[in-house]
Amino acid sequence: MLKVELHTHTSDDPIDPIPYSTFDLIDRAAELGYDALAITLHDKQLDVAIYARYAASRAIVLIPGIERTIDGRHVLLLNFSRASEAVGSFDDLRALKSREQGLVIAPHPFFPAASALRGWTERHADVFDAVEYNAMFTRYVNFNILGKRWAARHGKPMVGNCDVHRLEMLGTTYSLIDAAPDPAAICAAVAEGRVTLVTNPLSMRTAARVMADLCTSNVAAPRNLPRAASAVQRPQPNPSTY
Repeated sequence: MLKVELHTHTSDDPIDPIPYSTFDLIDRAAELGYDALAITLHDKQLDVAIYARYAASRAIVLIPGIERTIDGRHVLLLNFSRASEAVGSFDDLRALKSREQGLVIAPHPFFPAASALRGWTERHADVFDAVEYNAMFTRYVNFNILGKRWAARHGKPMVGNCDVHRLEMLGTTYSLIDAAPDPAAICAAVAEGRVTLVTNPLSMRTAARVMADLCTSNVAAPRNLPRAASAVQRPQPNPSTY
């Protein structure tokens, strides 16, 4: 069984200010015993190939991905080509799935955010291969319950994701996937339901602190400007080296 996280962001993200590099994320995942990571920047698919050698040195498999905004709603597209960046509608997504093999996940579908899918999950149930059980929950507040019910009703597997925007967010909820350590094999195993959830609620204090940090950084960050990598601890990799 592989310990896997399928929803992460790094300082390469063009939308959200993220205070750690892809290297930092790989290092933290290795410390926590992960076997695979999907890097899913907002509306941009990172070229994970240039990090693959470094990740392999830490025993981490990298899965290409993107958190694409489709009709104003967030959708995770994993292990597709860079054509995923051009998907602008659910019909576009259906066309992509007809041409390529990948995995489509409904992230935080019923959370109280404008980008959450909510009723769109019902309208486009056919395009989703799995539903996310998001780590941002407590014993008393858990918006994953509606997603869990929807997944059960439609026969979709659930994956545990942390939607990592801060390194401390990684590790409380994750997936154990019965697959070979290969992106295509991992995605196929999820679609076939060979996945086990591991979920641990956050304390109310931790959830409040993390949310306050995220909200404050998003308000403080300038809008409509390219995101610059912050707190990068190592030089960006040279494609000829990694």
